[in-house]
Amino acid sequence: MSIHVIGVVALVLVFIVGTVRPVNIGALALVATFLVGTLVAGESPDEVLAGFPPDLFVLLVGVTYLFGLAAVNGTLEWLIDRAIGLLGDRPVLVPWLIFIFSAVPTTAGALGPAGVAMLAPLCMRLGERYGIDRRMSALMVMHGSCLGNFSPLNGLAIIVRQTADSNGLQVSAAQLFFGNAAYNIGLAVMIYLCFGGRDLLRRRREQSTGAAALVGAGAAGRPADGASATSGTIKSEVTGTGPTGATVDAPTETSLIAPERARLRFDQVVTLIVIVAVAVGALVFDLEIGFLALIAAALLHATFPSRFQLADKRIVWTVVLLICGVVTFVGALQRYGTIDLVGGGIASLGTPLLIAYLLCLVGAFTSAFGSSAGLLGVLIPLAVPFLVQGEVGVTGMIIALSISATVVDSTPFSSVGALTLATVPEEERRPMFRTMLGWGAAMVVTAPVITWLLFVLPTS
Repeated sequence: MSIHVIGVVALVLVFIVGTVRPVNIGALALVATFLVGTLVAGESPDEVLAGFPPDLFVLLVGVTYLFGLAAVNGTLEWLIDRAIGLLGDRPVLVPWLIFIFSAVPTTAGALGPAGVAMLAPLCMRLGERYGIDRRMSALMVMHGSCLGNFSPLNGLAIIVRQTADSNGLQVSAAQLFFGNAAYNIGLAVMIYLCFGGRDLLRRRREQSTGAAALVGAGAAGRPADGASATSGTIKSEVTGTGPTGATVDAPTETSLIAPERARLRFDQVVTLIVIVAVAVGALVFDLEIGFLALIAAALLHATFPSRFQLADKRIVWTVVLLICGVVTFVGALQRYGTIDLVGGGIASLGTPLLIAYLLCLVGAFTSAFGSSAGLLGVLIPLAVPFLVQGEVGVTGMIIALSISATVVDSTPFSSVGALTLATVPEEERRPMFRTMLGWGAAMVVTAPVITWLLFVLPTS
């Protein structure tokens, strides 16, 4: 039996066993990597681990360590209280603010993992305090980040344009950016409607109706029916006071009072300065955020040990094992040539429209477990032979391929997905993993079809 078939079957079995049994999929993937590598490929143990992602390991450890410190000493909660003071009692807007905030770093030029590493802990905690469905917050963070992926300032857009230029192809930078942005905005609308947005809109209408009823009752000199049970919430709406905690299930029962502005302790001030410094170093100077966060966290912990007791326990080792194990196994399949074999076979089919769709499908599936930037550098040259024939529009094909290869960053196996998953509390991490896996699988299936229909077919 071919090593390619064995590898794919092993990958499928890893996911099946890890889903139906409470075993970390990353541990199973490492076992599969060792067995396939040593027994089938004849590799040594050192060669088996060649695909282990040290950069991703340091990124996950460093970022979760740093924000674990910020959570333990209360700095993170202070930031969330300040955000709540600005937003007031408007939970209906929170998911969209999360989406917009997450899009800013990538649009300004940062790579997705750097932006998400800094914003995901804050955005997820903000959504939690407003009672937003955690799934919606997570997906808004990831697709907000995806929106800016192909900004002219972003490294991914530069890679795509340089790869296309080196192969004699011309791509419209504006169409690439706006096509990807529009696609992710459409997904954000779907996320909002499917994961609680309609309830937020209904809740807002009920609160507005209750506030109007109270104002009318006050003008008549008597309380409205049920006013005694709802006055807390309605007063908040009328006077503009905001919540300090999560929104309750029945928003007309009570309202939360705006948080008092507590004075920051010295260790919290230093923590804030360190977080800003890490953000500037990563987003402005393009320094390695994993090591930057790890160095910052270690120095903070050593400087204020009494304020950060057991903070190193906040490092999400289960997520680290999960992501690094799966990426190691997929790296082995790439090393064995499985991905190249499939891509080369598709490129030789000879039917341009079919080739375009299948390349998008391979890009979506493979990028769900690996590097989007590296994959685009491989798939675009594979598309050159049929693109130069002129039967398929170059820009349309590149847009479809780029979106298919990056929109799947919402899977828990991408660095963006892993960082988002790491912000979820331990007891909710497995259900969130299943949600992200299901959503990511939907992206793998639908993105090639929809982008093919929207961008490839009209240009053929």
